[in-house]
Amino acid sequence: MNKIIEQTFSVPFRYQVCFTESVFGEGNPFLAQLLKAEKKPKAFFVIDSGVADAHPALVNAIKAYAKTYEDSFILCAEPLILPGGEISKNDETSFKKVVDATHIHGIDRHSYIIAIGGGAVLDMVGFAAAISHRGVRHIRIPTTVLSQNDSGMGVKNGINAYGKKNYLGTFAPPFAVINDSEFLKTLEDRDWRSGMSEAIKVALIKDEDFFCWMEKHVEQLSAREMEPMKTLIIRCAQMHLDHIAGKDPFESGSSRPLDFGHWAAHKMEHLSGYRIRHGEAVAIGIGLDTTYSYLKGMITHKELIRVVTLIKSLGFALYVPELNGEALLKGLGEFREHLGGELTITLLEKIGRGVEVHEMDNNLILKAIDQLKAFHQETLVEN
Repeated sequence: MNKIIEQTFSVPFRYQVCFTESVFGEGNPFLAQLLKAEKKPKAFFVIDSGVADAHPALVNAIKAYAKTYEDSFILCAEPLILPGGEISKNDETSFKKVVDATHIHGIDRHSYIIAIGGGAVLDMVGFAAAISHRGVRHIRIPTTVLSQNDSGMGVKNGINAYGKKNYLGTFAPPFAVINDSEFLKTLEDRDWRSGMSEAIKVALIKDEDFFCWMEKHVEQLSAREMEPMKTLIIRCAQMHLDHIAGKDPFESGSSRPLDFGHWAAHKMEHLSGYRIRHGEAVAIGIGLDTTYSYLKGMITHKELIRVVTLIKSLGFALYVPELNGEALLKGLGEFREHLGGELTITLLEKIGRGVEVHEMDNNLILKAIDQLKAFHQETLVEN
């Protein structure tokens, strides 16, 4: 006898993205209020080493904050400082230290693991939290432009394996994301700039007005003016939350519009040994897919020049030696595999509107690479 018993159910998620300044200032009760519960929870902090170096008083500030608000939560151990950047996802040592800490310090599903750092550390800690006790509550405190406006916003966690980015991972929304603008002030110029590529991305595929706003404020953003950057981050965060609330937040299908420009970016990062920052690679990937869209007859030359001009004006390169045709085409195959066999790439049909395609012309990709190299070397003029 064949028999199937079936039930359909849904699970609601409450996802808070919060904005504050000096989150560990003793006069700022925001985090303590967020953690406070009937049973006082444990909190365990994991800190990106780059953040710890840039903010040498951070560990003591966390300890002082925990003392001030000891009625709200228990600091269950010394904060754990781990290497930042892609090494935190490439080397399983960091990941294992977080999982080990859940065992050593009795961190359970009513506790919090709070990660402070860039997107790579947030990805790694989020994965460790998601698989410990089948899910320890996780709070992200992103400290870079890239993580505050993009990677820290999503529901994805992971580490790299088998030479592939995010091969091991989970879909697990954090309990909350806290964006503290004070962390941005100590960023290197390269990291300040890097995160803006993701803003270009969401503007190109979702919001023409936002793209125009970026064109208008390009000088202030490049000059590190904080108010325009806060506006950019909040606007990106809102669009990411709107996307997460859509029909496929856990990417059960092959549609991944927020990966516009990413299929090439991931391969370039790997080929460079992660010398190229993620945001830098994404900027080039956006340039490549925009140029491909133009060569395919989907957008006008004027639109193409507006896009590559904005990318260059923000200080990004449009070409690197890793933009190698043969290796890149292999990366396209790997991206297809990552999606489950059917290729889905987002291209542009106009600024502010992305469209999905299921095949790419290899010869046209190679022509787009050549055109992007020329753009990199020349002054751009609209026709």
